[in-house]
Amino acid sequence: MNKNIPELFGALVEQIDLGIIVLDDDLQVCCWNDFVSRRSGKEYCTFTGKPFLDVFPGTDSVTFDKIVDLARSKGRHVYNHWLDQAPLVQLEGDHPKQGDRLLQSTLFFPFNLEDGRLFFALVMYDTAAVAKSSAHLESALNALRLKQWEQDELLRKLETANSQLLQSEKLAAIGQLAAGVAHEINNPIGFVFSNLNTLSGYVRDLLGIIDTIDSAAGLDEVRQVKRSLEYDYIRSDIEALIHESEDGIDRVRRIISALKDFSHIEEEEFRISDLHRGLDTTLNVVNNELKYKADVIKEYGDIPEVECIPSQINQVAMNLLINAAHAIDGYGRIVLRTNVASDEVCLEVEDTGKGIEPKVLNRIFEPFFTTKPVGKGTGLGLALSYNIVQKHRGRIEVDSKLGEGTRFRVYLPIRQPSDEIQEAGE
Repeated sequence: MNKNIPELFGALVEQIDLGIIVLDDDLQVCCWNDFVSRRSGKEYCTFTGKPFLDVFPGTDSVTFDKIVDLARSKGRHVYNHWLDQAPLVQLEGDHPKQGDRLLQSTLFFPFNLEDGRLFFALVMYDTAAVAKSSAHLESALNALRLKQWEQDELLRKLETANSQLLQSEKLAAIGQLAAGVAHEINNPIGFVFSNLNTLSGYVRDLLGIIDTIDSAAGLDEVRQVKRSLEYDYIRSDIEALIHESEDGIDRVRRIISALKDFSHIEEEEFRISDLHRGLDTTLNVVNNELKYKADVIKEYGDIPEVECIPSQINQVAMNLLINAAHAIDGYGRIVLRTNVASDEVCLEVEDTGKGIEPKVLNRIFEPFFTTKPVGKGTGLGLALSYNIVQKHRGRIEVDSKLGEGTRFRVYLPIRQPSDEIQEAGE
């Protein structure tokens, strides 16, 4: 072999636009080329003999261990592409504004010396740098970056628009409920106010009786005043007035409490929740929408507490209940049912309404699609419900027969599954 060949290879390794790191069998740094020094700001002579993961602590150790295992056990060349995941080693880009832009791809492979010792080579290259070798490729890369940026902007705008649409549906639902809730509160407030007026007259009569005691010539005169003011009737009626008023105020308290539980619109945290309590809260809120349209029958099963965002599940139940009421011509029946299905809880809303035509059944979860007359629905209620259930890793099923009614089933996992750890690319 020409004795100049090792020198030539050494010069090539130092000047090539690739990062090269050599590790021994214990994954300790043996050396690296000038490319790595420039991009990392570290000189290899300072780190020779030190473990690779100590020298580059930002490396994903799980991914690195998998790559090493593949290379060691199967003798494979293992690629790690920047489009799939973050770069193995954080190196700065060659552009001031690029910083540690994720443009590194890596090749990791084993090799042996003549004496049988095992070493590993980690080759790092900048995908953008490869593209710069061709003006056409560089132009295409820039165009792709621009398209990617435009698509990202479009996705952000779509997400914003979707969020605004869903929020508008929530506000529309609240507005729709406002009149009914006001009516529900106005009834007990009305008879409490009437009772207070009656009680005010009774108090004046009782004070008159008390005042008579001071000026009366005898007990007979006091008794005469009591009879003339119907003292016995007042005494019995006061108790009834107080009990009625207490019931009315308690009814208002329950409605306000239900509204308070229902109205956490911006709640985003999953927590363990009593599904039945949420359903009862929702029924209290939408009572005015339902009581003139249907008998609501609760068939609650023995279910565990569910990990969910309670206010959002209440929103789903409200949408399904109101839709059920609107589907009923005249007066009908709505069944609210819960049960356990394996590791899921099932919530059912079944009505005796007019049903949904088969030809539109597969479109009911589309935004803006509605079977209601113009001006009677936004077409977002079921779309919002579908998105919420998807967010909860659940699903919605619907069965409907024209002229007989519709049944919606919402399946929710009892506990939210943990996000799976992404496997490292080979």
